[in-house]
Amino acid sequence: MVAACAVQLMTSPAARAQEGVFLNEDQAPAAVFPDATSFAREVVTATPDLRARMKTILGGMAEPSIWEDQYVTFKASRGEALLGYAVIVEEIGKHRPITFVVGVRPDARVQDVAVMAYREAYGGEVKSKRFLLQYQGKAQADGVQQPTDIKNIAGATLSVDAASRAVKKALALAKVAFAVGGQS
Repeated sequence: MVAACAVQLMTSPAARAQEGVFLNEDQAPAAVFPDATSFAREVVTATPDLRARMKTILGGMAEPSIWEDQYVTFKASRGEALLGYAVIVEEIGKHRPITFVVGVRPDARVQDVAVMAYREAYGGEVKSKRFLLQYQGKAQADGVQQPTDIKNIAGATLSVDAASRAVKKALALAKVAFAVGGQS
């Protein structure tokens, strides 16, 4: 009886409503840089050197749960002016990956964050604009721990942790691959 109720809960419309693809790759950069007039796509290969340099920047804080083989990025511009880089990263929620796009400004601060795909049954509230606004303006040295730096979402603790790791990973990648905020 209990197992049947659990299966019914997991397949309920409320649980399935959390999951979904909300942005495709073509839509992602405009989600974090809506004022951009052009985007240049670049794939960054995750070489051992790149990962080592990112780990140095991360310093053991917000250690990524997934190390992608490559990162899809977009250089966002408005006319001739560089607005920043949209970086697509994945992090594990409770059981499955969550795909984020993080906008990183040339000053190495977060422009914006959006959830591209959410694959968990619960905790999808992390895709809300209200929650993600907390990351705007954050830099690598800033804290993104809950509940001191980032307000938690009840029932979504692991998804909130994933969002924080994704932001830190994207900032580290932008510094290493594009020298945002100066030389890395």
